[in-house]
Amino acid sequence: MAILLDENSKVLVQGFTGQIGTFHATEMIEYGTNIVGGVTPGKGGTKHLDKPVFNTMKEAVAATGANASIVFVPPPFAADSIMEAADSGIRYCVAITDGIPSQDMIRVKRYMRRYRAEEKMVLTGPNCAGSISPGKCMMGIMPGHIYMPGPVGVVGRSGTLGYEAASQMKALGIGISSSIGIGGDPINGSAFRDHLEYFEQDPDTKVVVMIGEIGGPQEADAALWAKENMTKPVVGYVAGLTAPKGRRMGHAGAIISAVGESAAEKVEILEQCGVTVVPNPASFGEVVKEILAKVS
Repeated sequence: MAILLDENSKVLVQGFTGQIGTFHATEMIEYGTNIVGGVTPGKGGTKHLDKPVFNTMKEAVAATGANASIVFVPPPFAADSIMEAADSGIRYCVAITDGIPSQDMIRVKRYMRRYRAEEKMVLTGPNCAGSISPGKCMMGIMPGHIYMPGPVGVVGRSGTLGYEAASQMKALGIGISSSIGIGGDPINGSAFRDHLEYFEQDPDTKVVVMIGEIGGPQEADAALWAKENMTKPVVGYVAGLTAPKGRRMGHAGAIISAVGESAAEKVEILEQCGVTVVPNPASFGEVVKEILAKVS
């Protein structure tokens, strides 16, 4: 099985006709993702990549029955696009856009509080590589060929480290149920804990890999939750062991600004919570293989 996206996902591309949207929509269609159309204001009624284009998300959802969307809209307008997706009835939205102002994302978070839990859209990103359920659906910018279907769930802030983990596991014959990118910004749509809960409920996911980095409390919060609530083993990695305090490392959210936000402190918390910590990025595959052997 998978979480959030599968072969039944009907996907809309927001920012469909732009250069970036066109390139990655083409890749997703070639992978087998069921893209049912796209949205570019002012271009409604036309076709692009042989798919219908709509002016608004509500029109697009009404016409196609879409339940998922991916955002390739430029930063100044991306927050409005995310809120438009939520308002149209989309169940899962992936925001790829990098550079959305933090104030705009605060507005998005406030806006989404108006929905009841059962109606609330799940948002991953912004500033993420997207999500993939191998062999079923790809909503993102990742190289789909490095993923194979299997029993390992992956959730991470770093796209490239997610690719590294997937590639190492594939080389060892280990597949992935879903790989979810939550993004590297300080304010994102959903946290590690949310996705650990989804993986815990997925009967075909046997092990979960959590790929974190310096900055913010998300990894520690997820580990504390997992200690009390998860029956499946969690493997963790935290990037940035050598990063100095106060200096941003790669992602906008990867900056140590408070106690408990350094890599060393996070590793200590993860280990105390029973998470198996990967010592370095070259060890993802071997560590997961060892854990899988114990639960199979």
